[in-house]
Amino acid sequence: MLLEKELPGLALDLASPSPQALGALFPAKTSGVWLEIGFGGAEHLIWQARNNPDIGVIGCEVFEDGIVKAVAAIEEHGLANVRLSASDAREVLRWLPEGSLQRVFILFPDPWPKKRHLKRRLISKSLFDLLARVMAPGGELRIATDIGDYAGAVLQAVSAQGMFEWQANGPSDWRERGPDWPQTRYEAKARAQGRRCHFLRFLRDGRPPAATIGLPGTS
Repeated sequence: MLLEKELPGLALDLASPSPQALGALFPAKTSGVWLEIGFGGAEHLIWQARNNPDIGVIGCEVFEDGIVKAVAAIEEHGLANVRLSASDAREVLRWLPEGSLQRVFILFPDPWPKKRHLKRRLISKSLFDLLARVMAPGGELRIATDIGDYAGAVLQAVSAQGMFEWQANGPSDWRERGPDWPQTRYEAKARAQGRRCHFLRFLRDGRPPAATIGLPGTS
């Protein structure tokens, strides 16, 4: 079976300490490490890995179907710069060393549209606290959603957390993807159903993360 054969060599070992130099997860020297949370069908994850061979790319996905698609694509394209985790992304974020990521993608997360399910949404101030710790100053966070109120909730959570700066000067900055931001199947489905997509970009500011995260031993 593909997963039994290939996944052990690709999976993060969260039971062991994370390497202080995160590039050590990959066989070749990397100029940085990126993370995609909830990569779904893996098309964006694989596109980024293929088009940025000097970057180590970590993908988190809790659903086995997505993991299978990612492993198959990694094998098909002979990619050595991808690592995977089927664990909850928040566990991965707690495992990663401080300031170790240069870019993070969260594309079309489950919106949990019913009011009674809002607490199940991935994106919240607590998630941004975790991201602030693991992202390097100047690191870029990309979030996409086809749900207008979710986009608003993202901006509220960013404002409450305080360590990410929204990169937008006009409507085109959140209505259009950049050239290095390929379409996913979820975006195509949303557009086919007439929903407007929102593409949000944030930069991690330069302050030390522990000051606002409340880590043990800090004020």
